[in-house]
Amino acid sequence: MSVAPTQPAPRLSVAGLDHAQSGGAEAGGSRREATSARAKRRPLTDAPRRALDLVVASALLLVLAPLMALIALAIRIDSRGPAFFRQRRVGRDQKEFTVFKFRTMRSGADTDPHRRYVQNLIGGPASSERGKLYKLSVDDRVTRVGRLLRSWSLDELPQLINVLRGEMALVGPRPVIPYEVEMYPDVYLKRFAVKPGLTGLWQVSGRNERTYDEMVRFDIEYADEASLLLDLRILFKTVPVVLGRQGVA
Repeated sequence: MSVAPTQPAPRLSVAGLDHAQSGGAEAGGSRREATSARAKRRPLTDAPRRALDLVVASALLLVLAPLMALIALAIRIDSRGPAFFRQRRVGRDQKEFTVFKFRTMRSGADTDPHRRYVQNLIGGPASSERGKLYKLSVDDRVTRVGRLLRSWSLDELPQLINVLRGEMALVGPRPVIPYEVEMYPDVYLKRFAVKPGLTGLWQVSGRNERTYDEMVRFDIEYADEASLLLDLRILFKTVPVVLGRQGVA
């Protein structure tokens, strides 16, 4: 199946997802074992993609070091607290790791609003609730510098460190928070067959204009089709998406 990141609609159907979910239940086994088995079938695909991750992430960290230092200084001047934000996320095979980002919220901000919002998106009773933008469009927890960083995706630059450490890749599904995974139906777990990424098929296909379910479908499609060529296509597509601020909530 050929993947075209520029196309707005995923090729996975609701019926196909439902069928996969029921099939997984019949086959038995744990949720973690299912994604782990899928991941082990990719040694030839993973090697060249990992090489690309190491080369590009190292080069970007060197080139962007002055900019990252200025961003860290601006964050410290704008609000109290550290320049960097660390949070537990769920990666490949549902293994947790610590993600690094520039802090965009007030230090010690309450996470309950986001938890309730995600719960509504994943399992909300009304379809209109599940169709809203994934990120909270209005969030008074975000600082002035934080809004600027988010609008240009600059808050995610420290994740290049996660790429070098092998916890993330340049391209892959969005790294999700553990409490999101707690609400996942089994079929969503297919997205954990690959490492999470800085950018991905979802990010270049509408980003926050998509629903949560559409985001997961793009992630599953990428997990099924991951390759060096697809990564390169998504990376090239990411540049105009970021510079054009497409899909920014």
